[in-house]
Amino acid sequence: MKSRFIAFLVATALLLPSTLSAQGSIDGFWSFVMNGPFGAVTAEVDLFADGTVLIGQFELSDGQVWPIENGTVNGNSINFDLPRGDSGVVYRMSATIQGDQATGTATAMGTTAEWTMTRSQ
Repeated sequence: MKSRFIAFLVATALLLPSTLSAQGSIDGFWSFVMNGPFGAVTAEVDLFADGTVLIGQFELSDGQVWPIENGTVNGNSINFDLPRGDSGVVYRMSATIQGDQATGTATAMGTTAEWTMTRSQ
């Protein structure tokens, strides 16, 4: 019985770092770009994964700060809502994270636009 417990502890110790690394892979600061009909929208994004919950905010180039809502993390996929200030418009955002790059789509008012993020160094 004691040897099974020790084997369990060893296995847990070996697997724990990779699990923590996978969960934390989204954490940090990102540079966001989305091209729209009026030019590029840029923002500095701060993201943090707490298990499967995504927390963060967008700071736009004009100084506005938009907190994300209903954020989720599922493997290397993220989804969240991004209310556009007091306008009543809510972007439905989704993306796939591959290392230091994210590619995604934003949907609002019947329109979908592609966007990218690069992890800030």
